[in-house]
Amino acid sequence: MAAYPSEPNPLLLLLMISLLVGSDLLLVDAGSFYQDVDIIWGDGRAKILNNGNLLTLSLDRASGSGFQSKNEYFFGKFDIQLKLVPGNSAGTVTTFYLHSQGSAWDEIDFEFLGNLSGDPYLVHTNVYTQGKGDREQQFYLWFDPTADFHTYSVLWNPRHIVFYVDGRPIREFKNMESIGVPYPKRQSMRMYASIWNADDWATRGGLVKTDWTQAPFTVSYRNFNAEACMGSNGVSSCNNSTNNRWYSQELDSTSQKQLKWVRENYMVYNYCADTKRFPQGLPLECNATKK
Repeated sequence: MAAYPSEPNPLLLLLMISLLVGSDLLLVDAGSFYQDVDIIWGDGRAKILNNGNLLTLSLDRASGSGFQSKNEYFFGKFDIQLKLVPGNSAGTVTTFYLHSQGSAWDEIDFEFLGNLSGDPYLVHTNVYTQGKGDREQQFYLWFDPTADFHTYSVLWNPRHIVFYVDGRPIREFKNMESIGVPYPKRQSMRMYASIWNADDWATRGGLVKTDWTQAPFTVSYRNFNAEACMGSNGVSSCNNSTNNRWYSQELDSTSQKQLKWVRENYMVYNYCADTKRFPQGLPLECNATKK
């Protein structure tokens, strides 16, 4: 196996560009995986290939694998391309998410729940604030995510969080602190990605187990891009005068129509419609977003 290159000079080789935009310090991570991420678990099951342009994660009976971004971010636009596990991927979970540290963590989740050959993947999304989630929405996709790479994105700014697939919004979580809904805007987060076994719940509620004769299960990542602010002590380096388009980006009329199309045709679970789960009443944001 090819050896990893020696530690690069961060001023010369890190394609993390620090730009002063007004008074805002902006990070742009768009280089190779060698410069942008650290492999954090998997004992050799995570591999950086093609001169740092491709990263594969594998899962077998002994272990999964994962990586994290070298940088922490405080608001930003994050894109990555994935080619998911083909064939019988039942019981497996592939992830791309943002996560802060501590017991009262924030988190923005993309999870891809595997399934039997021929059955669609389930895209599982969630938003945690101060350690509390329970905001799941799930979708099928309108294409085969194992046949080629597709782009999965998260927009996180002070106004809202938007999940995108190939540039099409599939979910929006608005900042509704004004009515008492916590919103993740006080902690910086890293990007994480992983593949792991979750056959106790991932496929049909755990009824379908992982077929280990199909292992190793391998997912491929490429083209990680982050345009983001830095932060410390709960304060972002960006402010309201920022020139970064994504910082104040809203959904225009075209994006609103795309979002509606996805939700009407491909959403399969919405916590805001699950009255049995919340017998004491739906979460505040659910009532506020009803048409």
